[in-house]
Amino acid sequence: MHDTETEKLFTRGLETLAEGNTLSALSFFEKALHTKYSPVISSYHAFCIAKERGQVSKAISLCKEAIKKEPNNSLPYLNLGRIYLIDNNKADAIKTFREGLNYESNQQIVDELNKLEIRRPPIFPFLKRSNPINKYLGIILKILRLR
Repeated sequence: MHDTETEKLFTRGLETLAEGNTLSALSFFEKALHTKYSPVISSYHAFCIAKERGQVSKAISLCKEAIKKEPNNSLPYLNLGRIYLIDNNKADAIKTFREGLNYESNQQIVDELNKLEIRRPPIFPFLKRSNPINKYLGIILKILRLR
């Protein structure tokens, strides 16, 4: 009985999170955690408390604990990366997202990385990025798919 109830609460939490209602999702994840502990549910709960309550350090520790318990699951990595973004720590977010992709493919992580628009180094590093040679040569190489 507890497993199906936990699954229903978790599913409702995911649905409300997808709608952008983090506060409501937080309550569903808290209820799901009270019925049965799961590292994935804990990582979603951590993301919600970081976003709604601003408890970023607590959320990071919860996600890291979830990763230790399920290191091959990409969802805790997704949520930890999102928490790093809330904390304006883009470098750690990118590192975490990439680490999660090493274990399994996850379209949500790919979407997060695409939103960040990771820039490649300039063609000629001794010139500024805004130099027309770097700028237009980079555009041409990208169009030709050589870069």
